[in-house]
Amino acid sequence: MSAVDDQLALARAELDRVDPETANRLREQGALLVDIRPLANRSAEGEIPGAVPVERIHLEWRLDPHGSHRIDGFDENTPVVVLCNEGYASSFAARDLKRIGLPHATDLIGGYRAWHAAGLPTVEGGTPAVP
Repeated sequence: MSAVDDQLALARAELDRVDPETANRLREQGALLVDIRPLANRSAEGEIPGAVPVERIHLEWRLDPHGSHRIDGFDENTPVVVLCNEGYASSFAARDLKRIGLPHATDLIGGYRAWHAAGLPTVEGGTPAVP
């Protein structure tokens, strides 16, 4: 096993990862879905309605629940589901969000592609990420 695989397993051990159907229920109940995929992926494949695009480079600053650069619409008690293409980078991102004060952060198993394959709602992509 490679070092990155070891680190991925450790990150996932800190999370209660969710499948697409559970993520959709959480979304319907007010959870914040955060799409960390680059604009090129969102443009080519689509987006989840209501998901907030925040590219990975800005994630901690935009989701620090007490930070001066945070986005609106959540607090430290809000469930946050991070998604990427296939559910790898999102595991690291969700782990990092837990560490900065979002105890209910997790990620989407299989990422956007699993969501799409499950036939859940999507829209054409291309929404610019939160700067």
